[in-house]
Formats: sequence, structure tokens, C-alpha cells
Amino acid sequence: MNNLDDIGGIAHEPDDTPAGVVVLTHGAGGNRDSPLLQRLCDEWARHGWLAVRYNLPYRRRRPKGPPSGSAATDRAGIVEAIAVCRGLADGPLIAGGHSYGGRLTSMVVAAKEVHVDVLTLFSYPVHPPGKPERLRIEHLPDIAVPTVFTHGTADPFGSPEEVFAAAGLIPAPTQIVEIAGARHDLGSKTLDVPALAVAAAMRLLGRG
Repeated sequence: MNNLDDIGGIAHEPDDTPAGVVVLTHGAGGNRDSPLLQRLCDEWARHGWLAVRYNLPYRRRRPKGPPSGSAATDRAGIVEAIAVCRGLADGPLIAGGHSYGGRLTSMVVAAKEVHVDVLTLFSYPVHPPGKPERLRIEHLPDIAVPTVFTHGTADPFGSPEEVFAAAGLIPAPTQIVEIAGARHDLGSKTLDVPALAVAAAMRLLGRG
């Protein structure tokens, strides 16, 4: 899996032949080592999937700070990462990410630049905090694949009502996993966020 180095990727391998591949990336201030991504990839591996968490191009260039350069470059990095991971195992491919990374993944899926079987979005940034008029949903009607939204009910980037409205724009099946009381980092002391998100994606695949 040396080609994972090209995308700054780390693989979580299942015990047996993978049932499919999961490709996840981070939010604007984070990297592939975020606790959420690590826990998600562990959960997918427990379910028999090969799970890869990877760095977006701006994060490969410098270890800290917000996105730099163009979002188009980061979207191209997502296309590259999905292509690399597609070659690692047979079966369905699930892609997504947290916040900025999920939004850009949804954009390349909407633009038909890649094919994925399920899109999984964590803390989708419906709008910037405190700016509900600046919606980031214009491409959602072009998404033609089943999509999971995992979202905290106290997330300032989108209320539960706003997330339901955004999901309603997608013509494919959707699942919304509400994490009661969680903010943008999806931290919860009472709910197993990775287990809930994986279960929702499996339902959309018809394997739940």
C-alpha cells in the first residue's frame, strides 16, 4: 500500500478479505489523525472493511493552519485519493469526510468526477456559524448516490432543521444520524458516533 503515501493515507485493515473500501478525510483545521477519523476507521475495519483516512493536499503541504491554495486543488486530491483506494480492494466504495473535507467530497460526487456507492458526511457545514444566509447547498441536488449526514444537534454550522432541509435536496436515499447535544466535533459521552454512522451507511447499502 505504498501508494497511500501519495495521498498522505493510513489504512485500517480488517482481519479478512475486505468487504469494500471506505475513504475519509478531515475538516478545515484538522488532519488525518483526528480522533473522529481514527475511531470511524477502526469501526469500519471491525465490520470487515478496509478504511483509509487521508490528508487533503493543503495539509500535505503544511502540517497546521487553515486550507491554503485553491479548493479546486483539494477537490483534485479527493479524486486522486478515491482512485488510489479503489485499487486496494474489491467491493463497494464509501467516501466522505468531516466538515470541509465532506463538503468537498460531496462536490466531486455531485460533479460526477468520481463514482462512490455511498457518501458519508460528518458535521456538514450547511453555512458558516452565525451566517445562515450563506448556504453551501447549491450542489446537493446533483448528488445521485445514497448519503448519510451525521450531525450534532448543537452544531453552529447547521441546525437539525437546516440539515434535514439540505438532505431533502438530494434525490437519492438519505439517512440522518442526529447526535444529541454534540457540537461540530461530534463529541458525545453517551452515544457511539462511529457505530451509528457505520450502521446508517450499511442500511443504505442494503446490508443493515
